[in-house]
Amino acid sequence: MKILIISDTHGKTGALKELLGQVKPIDMLIHCGDVEGSEEYIRKAADCPVHIVSGNNDFFCDLPKEDEFCLGKYHVLVTHGHYYYISMGPEMLKEDARARGFNLVMFGHTHRPYLEQDADITILNPGSLCYPRQEGRRPSYIMMDIDRQGEAHYKICYL
Repeated sequence: MKILIISDTHGKTGALKELLGQVKPIDMLIHCGDVEGSEEYIRKAADCPVHIVSGNNDFFCDLPKEDEFCLGKYHVLVTHGHYYYISMGPEMLKEDARARGFNLVMFGHTHRPYLEQDADITILNPGSLCYPRQEGRRPSYIMMDIDRQGEAHYKICYL
């Protein structure tokens, strides 16, 4: 199963259109918030199941602040991260996710790619396709692949 994980597109669809042209077909798209009104475009362009949460810049929308679902053997939490003060570090988010029984957590907000895999939990941030903040400032995303044995593999990629 091929899953595209993105975040912080802030209403800019050009980079997503380019990316989808490169990686399609995909089995699922997960957006970790700050879509700024482009959620319908994202759903149509992805042409697969889509999970989107609201971010701190998603005003007056019906998007959930968190999304919880199962993906293979993984109990997944998707959040933007700002409710967990993620800019200060992932500790609060990891602690809450563990307490709630999640073993895979995806977040956005910082515009910096991040991937940490512990024995009991994986926490990741795809960065931003439109306003990257990490050194080099290259637009980033994560490709997740679930293999035939049900194991997830992650790769931070750059546009």
